[in-house]
Amino acid sequence: MTVITLAIDGRSVQVESGATILDAARKLGIDVPTLCHRPGYAANTSCMACVVRVNGQNRLLPACATPAGQGMIVESESPQVRLSRKIALELLLADHAGDCQAPCTNVCPAHMDIPSMIRHIEAGRMRDAIVTIKDKIALPAVLGRICPELCEKGCRRGLKDQPVSICQLKRHAADVDLASPEPYLPSCLPDSGKKIAVIGAGPAGLAAAWYLAQQGHACVLIDQHPLAGGNLRYAIDRALLPEAVLDAEINLIRKLGVQFQPGQRVGQDISLPDLRRQFDAVLIAVGAIDATGAALLGIELLGNGLKIDKQTMMTSLPGVFATGAALTPYRHAIRAVGAGRLAADAITSFLAGRPIALEYSPFSVRLGVLDIGEKTTFLAGSTDDARVASFPAGLSSDQAITESARCLSCDCGKLQECSLRRWASAYGAEPGHYRMPRRPFHRTDGPRIPCVSAPAQDADETVVYESGKCIACGMCVQITAKAREPLGLSFIGRGFQVRIAGALDAPLTESLRKVAQECVSACPTGALALRKH
Repeated sequence: MTVITLAIDGRSVQVESGATILDAARKLGIDVPTLCHRPGYAANTSCMACVVRVNGQNRLLPACATPAGQGMIVESESPQVRLSRKIALELLLADHAGDCQAPCTNVCPAHMDIPSMIRHIEAGRMRDAIVTIKDKIALPAVLGRICPELCEKGCRRGLKDQPVSICQLKRHAADVDLASPEPYLPSCLPDSGKKIAVIGAGPAGLAAAWYLAQQGHACVLIDQHPLAGGNLRYAIDRALLPEAVLDAEINLIRKLGVQFQPGQRVGQDISLPDLRRQFDAVLIAVGAIDATGAALLGIELLGNGLKIDKQTMMTSLPGVFATGAALTPYRHAIRAVGAGRLAADAITSFLAGRPIALEYSPFSVRLGVLDIGEKTTFLAGSTDDARVASFPAGLSSDQAITESARCLSCDCGKLQECSLRRWASAYGAEPGHYRMPRRPFHRTDGPRIPCVSAPAQDADETVVYESGKCIACGMCVQITAKAREPLGLSFIGRGFQVRIAGALDAPLTESLRKVAQECVSACPTGALALRKH
């Protein structure tokens, strides 16, 4: 076999004849985006997201279908290549019909994965539910009692009757966890050797400490009050938020190794410059602040809050960050908790010497206003149970399961695996850059297959096809043809209107008898996905 030597981004690599530029790039560990490529199958070259520049030519070539040539000089990350990839992704997104995140997650200030939490509760997987919650929300038992239910304003169940009781379900999962013999504590990375001082032990400071500790950083919470909690302790009716609940959640933060220094006022008992000398980073999370307080800290005030670089959350003092109501007066603790997590991300990047790139809102395509047919699609198969009213004691296990079953599961079935979403986010693609009418949202059920993840615990999963998400990559067509499906899938239509459907208009249940699971795995957008019923 002939060996071919070429260079990609200035790095030399050798591959055997017959290999593609994509093969060579992957051998070097260069992550070239692909949406229509699968090893072992012919290149479709339909997405054009893998284009590269070869030998200085202006015409870009698809890396998945271009054979590697002797002496080739390939550019995979030049401005021209990146722009072309971004355009290709934006064209694919232009008429995309589907939500990435569910509307409830989009409007949640912390962007918690609400549908996953609900599915875990419905299945009785309470530990999985609290893990999902605490990935984004540090104080769920507290917030489940005082949250203004912002997320429920986006719930599509309201199209039928009333929104799902999301906050009550979050509280239920948190209460069950706190009452368990060993409440959930996330694993922490090894000691980083870095120390952070957090000024203010209110919701933003507590949340920041929770996430900083998980990154292996030593964290000290400094607060002027004798007890931690800020407004959660000193400004909320105890009948609404019992002190025992607040103490229990703060105790979990303490168990992660976070230290508390109460009764100390920064600017009087200890200066900010002193803290900066003692710690690798400082976070100001003191709540609403006035000109006097800002002067004590030596930080410039801008409007109603401290002045920061919004991209990094850093003040004019290097290594000093600010978050929460110290920047913008918040009416709701959930916003402060979300801001505290963002600050922890910023500080972790700073301490690692990485550029700080905060994700204020995760990438998400949104369906927007639904027509009558689309509303019917989402409500199909929904339960007729009425919303479970909230109770002072919270929901029982049976009530939580019943309420969870009301969820319509509006999120994408392949949210974490969607290649289109991954690369669109990486290249800064804008879903609305090329304006054109989106396709109607339509969902078709296919065959039911055994649940791969936990067949002994869960019911079978149903293959679901959402045609508005299909980018006509052709992978499922090739897979069904190779497997000799009796009917299989094929291209229908021409040009921009081409889509995938069962051969001879056969239903999906008949078209995917052998390789449904492989087709789902190969689908790059979640057009084919699995749903539990």
